[in-house]
Amino acid sequence: MARWIVNSLPLLLLLVAVSQQARLISPPVDEFKQLETKGDQSLVRYIEPRADDNSVDNYRLPNNTVPISYNVELWTEVHKGTRDFRGVVKIDIQVVEDTKTITLHYRQINEFTATIQSKDSVSSQPIAVVGSTETKREFLLLTHTDTLKAGSNWTVTISYTSRLREDMGGFYLSSYTDDNGTVHYLATTQFESTNARHAFPCYDEPAKRANFTITIHHDPSYTAISNMPVDAAKSSSGNTVFQTTPRMSTYLIAFIVSDFESTGGELNGLPQRVFSRKGRQSEQEWALWSGLVVESSLAKYFGVPFALPKLDQAGIPDFSAGAMENWGLATYREQYMWWTKEKSTINLKTNIANIIGHEYTHMWFGDLVSIKWWTYLWLKEGFATLYSYESNDIAFPEWDTYQIFHVSDYNTALINDASLSTPMSHYVQTPSEISNRYGTISYAKPASVLYMLKNAFTDAVFRRGLNLYLTKHQFNSTDEWDLFASLQSAVNELSLKLPFSVADIFSSWSKQVGFPLLTVERNYDAGTFTVKQQRFLNNKTTVNTDTWYVPINYATASSPDYRQTKASHYLPKAKEHTISDAKIASSDWLLLNKQSTGFYRILYDERNYRLIAQGLRDRPFDFHTRNRAQLMHDAYRFVDTGRISHSILLDLMSYLRKEYQYAPWSTANSILNIYDTYLRGDANYAHFREFVIELVEDIFVKLGVNEIPGEHYLNNYLRVTLVSLACQVGSTECYKQSHRKLQLYLQNGVVIEPTLRTQAYCAGLRQAEDTTFDSVLKALFASTNGNDRSIYMSSLGCMQNANQLKRFFETSLDKSNSLSTFERTSVLDTAHSRGEIGLTASLDFLDANWKAYGDLNPSEKPLDDVLRRIAGSVVSESQRNRLNALVAKIKASGAEYLKDNTETAVQNAMKSNFDWLNVHRQPIMGWLADYRRNGSSSLSASLFVVLAALLSLLYHGFH
Repeated sequence: MARWIVNSLPLLLLLVAVSQQARLISPPVDEFKQLETKGDQSLVRYIEPRADDNSVDNYRLPNNTVPISYNVELWTEVHKGTRDFRGVVKIDIQVVEDTKTITLHYRQINEFTATIQSKDSVSSQPIAVVGSTETKREFLLLTHTDTLKAGSNWTVTISYTSRLREDMGGFYLSSYTDDNGTVHYLATTQFESTNARHAFPCYDEPAKRANFTITIHHDPSYTAISNMPVDAAKSSSGNTVFQTTPRMSTYLIAFIVSDFESTGGELNGLPQRVFSRKGRQSEQEWALWSGLVVESSLAKYFGVPFALPKLDQAGIPDFSAGAMENWGLATYREQYMWWTKEKSTINLKTNIANIIGHEYTHMWFGDLVSIKWWTYLWLKEGFATLYSYESNDIAFPEWDTYQIFHVSDYNTALINDASLSTPMSHYVQTPSEISNRYGTISYAKPASVLYMLKNAFTDAVFRRGLNLYLTKHQFNSTDEWDLFASLQSAVNELSLKLPFSVADIFSSWSKQVGFPLLTVERNYDAGTFTVKQQRFLNNKTTVNTDTWYVPINYATASSPDYRQTKASHYLPKAKEHTISDAKIASSDWLLLNKQSTGFYRILYDERNYRLIAQGLRDRPFDFHTRNRAQLMHDAYRFVDTGRISHSILLDLMSYLRKEYQYAPWSTANSILNIYDTYLRGDANYAHFREFVIELVEDIFVKLGVNEIPGEHYLNNYLRVTLVSLACQVGSTECYKQSHRKLQLYLQNGVVIEPTLRTQAYCAGLRQAEDTTFDSVLKALFASTNGNDRSIYMSSLGCMQNANQLKRFFETSLDKSNSLSTFERTSVLDTAHSRGEIGLTASLDFLDANWKAYGDLNPSEKPLDDVLRRIAGSVVSESQRNRLNALVAKIKASGAEYLKDNTETAVQNAMKSNFDWLNVHRQPIMGWLADYRRNGSSSLSASLFVVLAALLSLLYHGFH
């Protein structure tokens, strides 16, 4: 199924809510972020592991019969918006063990009748069977009076009625409204993971593969599409018959009955089409082109051609899953199918190609070769996640897409796996348990582990192993041991020497929770180093004895060569291991994990950190781009968990004035935004602002606020990051350029590039005159476009003028304007988290208008909600005193506007912020004060290195 879609970058580690302890977190969900949530994520919880079995009380189907083929025939009148449909399914089965009962899955199926007919006798007749249901396990039991003998073959025919669902699962009703206000209905499917049983009774398990022939009766004004091409000889107007599929899993079946329009093309003999609502064909070209080149890239990489005669994509108006890898008919939320240069962001362009890469990878991993059971969900989702990037890297090498992988999936996995409590391979059974598996541990973590081993074994070995795996198991189902065996065969075939078996290495990652923290201890005299390992946990005092087989490699100041990412050593599954063949000069820095391909964190001693920091300042490009990013990311996590000091992290970051790549700046931006959130109430906040401006100003001036034709692709991402950061901390140059950009648009119509629109409005309004403020406010009231209104609302909250903010806030109380109730109660949220001025203006407004604000929507208590959110932005004593006074005032005169626990919730949110400040403020501000006095942290670092060198000389002089 699809993965998490990424729209607005920086993707990773944005600002955590200030009501919680600051920490780098996975990317916040936005309109283009959530992808492939194929289950109810509200059900997510810890699931106890248990054995994979087929006992009587198990939710698994008994293995006494197996499907061979299905003939599914459906009748629908969805063109009218009618939900009722009927169907007939004929299933050819084989009896494996003597039985009287055939057990299938069903869901929400009514008025069914069933017969069975022997396929072993030419003269056999249909025999009625008794049908019963077991609701809890969704079993449809068909019982015959006689025993069905093992080895016998039967056709099961079931006639039934049902209704199109309205929850975007199974066979469901969707619709869209055209520009003329006309509603158009369609019927579409989303079967993963346990929803095929709603459209037709079936063996709804991934390993129960069979051939499918689909026939759909519909209004002649509509068309039907499915996994396979239309069988023209058998079809007629309003009666569409599709060619028979290869053996496949039920959850990969798809069909759509609609009035969609399409755009088509062909590459290497494979026709592809993109379908979506009428009137949007002009926006389908990028999805079509991406599909053509991504499929070609994957087929060539795997050495296995796409197995079906055609490949379609369809954009669905209402689609909770985000995207779905139905074999031969991938489906998406419709906004992931549309892109134009004039209206769409660069981020969306990348996201569309990335999600297509994800779904198309599934055409091999999940479709051609399926999984035996949901225990191994990672075996398809991990590959789809990784090869969404690899396919884009092949098709669009200029994108440098692995920088995006690094700051999104890779770091998301590291963050979440430091606390989650299930391994990659984890047995589940019920539909809700299966749904819970769709998350980091099935997507981002296995993608990161696969990427690590792809680099450790070399791409040639890994690629050969995948080819063997796909070729051997095509049209069948596998578990992880089948993958391990194929990789081992490739290792043997290409003569790669490994100290341990592939199964031992890989299973230590797939069957254990978490990942290792590698603590590196250098012997500066001998030039060697020892690596200790234990599981990385956010709580460093938690005792654990977990170890892994860990591939490592390293670079040094004398040999900063990152081209070869093959593992030079493997750590045994032991607590520590010494790399005795290293010969590293005591003055050299040491860096493990070249290109940051290994899935682990690395903790160095302070002396090595100082050497690295000095190396970054002197020769930053002696460190690979992703290593520069990961050094900061690891160091922040180590600071946050009490493993190293802030001085080490800030010393590492002081090189940033020489940085011009996206991944390091995305990571730095996340850290600096967290610091900015907490420190903005400090008396010496100016010291922090000056430090950040010093780091960012040179690269900001170089890139500017306008896109540059022909520039590096990721500069479009980097520019967004830098504009946001530079203006947030008060860069005069950022204010000036951004204001000019907004003025040129408002006064002269000079178009703002779509990618920069949000940042241009926000940054341009920070120090805008009243005429600019009035223009944007007027545009907000006049707009009927939801996305535009969101940009206007958010950017007006960026203003740093108290009078303008006051006027903006007052619009929430003016019922004559076009603001909706939701927008009225969101106005303050655009400002209070953006700094002292916005927070103070919010408190001033509520102090004078709390009753009127509370009356905006009394049943929802908006006043209570906004007070709780404001509490999360309070980071100074003066702010805390003001908020406490306001809450007390409202409690005394308008307690009905508050909930019973409001005061406690407000106090807890503020306490969390002050707890963070009590731990982190002094070390940060102390380092910044030293930095200002010295002019640069390089002085203290250089002295440290010099002293270390002198001590080394003295040591050798006396020994």
